[in-house]
Amino acid sequence: MSSSPFFLTILAAALAALAVVVGSTVVPPPQPKSARAFFVFGDSLVDNGNNNYLVTTARADSPPYGIDYPTHHPTGRFSNGLNLPDIISEQLGMEPTLPILSPELTGPKLLVGANFASAGIGILNDTGFQFASIIRIPRQLELFQCYQDRLKAVVGAGKARQLVNGGLVLIVVGGNDFVNNYFLVPYSARRLQYPIPEFCQFLVSEYKKILLRLYELGARTVMVTGTGPLGCVPAELAKAIGNGQCTEEPERAAELFNTGLDDMVQGLNQQLGSDVFISVKAYMEVHKDFIANPQAYGFVSTKVACCGQGPYNGIGICNPASNLCQNRNSFVFWDPYHPAEKANRYIVQRMLNGSEKYMHPMNLNTIMARASTN
Repeated sequence: MSSSPFFLTILAAALAALAVVVGSTVVPPPQPKSARAFFVFGDSLVDNGNNNYLVTTARADSPPYGIDYPTHHPTGRFSNGLNLPDIISEQLGMEPTLPILSPELTGPKLLVGANFASAGIGILNDTGFQFASIIRIPRQLELFQCYQDRLKAVVGAGKARQLVNGGLVLIVVGGNDFVNNYFLVPYSARRLQYPIPEFCQFLVSEYKKILLRLYELGARTVMVTGTGPLGCVPAELAKAIGNGQCTEEPERAAELFNTGLDDMVQGLNQQLGSDVFISVKAYMEVHKDFIANPQAYGFVSTKVACCGQGPYNGIGICNPASNLCQNRNSFVFWDPYHPAEKANRYIVQRMLNGSEKYMHPMNLNTIMARASTN
């Protein structure tokens, strides 16, 4: 016999409102670990669908992207499943953020935060020009300001400011400035303008301006990520003439840039008198761990992409006609540039509880514990 809709509605409401009683012990409903808002800025490593709303070739809204996402459908994430922000939200017990361009980002959803990232962008405005319509960093920051105006309309100016000041921020940018700018062609304009060390210094100085603008807009806990192993991605291995060894110039550029970025972040914190900015070194360092001992992490390959074509599956983009591995958990890279979900999960674990080798001056668990005592 079926129950009436009215009865089911009342029962559902009662179950949602009451704790579960087990014997004589009252067990409260699960509570999230954090009620902090989460704001994400950057490129394709953290884009969760903004480029779906743009006229651009930098998109991941067709199969087999998303094959391991809960819906098994492409979402605009450059991954077989979840990306870094998704996993951070999951591990901290927070609701995933929506893309800033999503029409669903209204009302109470604004309190969760927002994702402003856009595949193809870089620190520099001339990076990713070939992708046409993408949300470059200055526009991402403008949208952050617009988001705050929308938030004020929902919760008032005071609470909006409190939510932004208390929010967690992740910014991932810089890789495209090398891949889709400096090293894009042998004689790129930026390469003719700067030797690698000077270009890295220039990028760091421009990154500093972005971080200071985030601070002006109210960000007070910002995780700052450098690049991964630029010379070790399948796309680079496919171009190189050799036996699968990481290529020297991009690797040198990544090391110089990341070292300069870490120094800049420390100096900026000293200037502000507070640890506002956190160097996320996990993205590079965990990849080094994978390369040194892939079997320890359950990987069969740190060089071949799961989805792609050509040598190392590193040519072109992942699409329905690409070679596709059967066990995505055996590969560090999902496509020629982006980590698979399993690799992202290891990176987030080091962000959560890693030593200063991975997060400086503190890891994410320490950040959250510090916030809960304030």
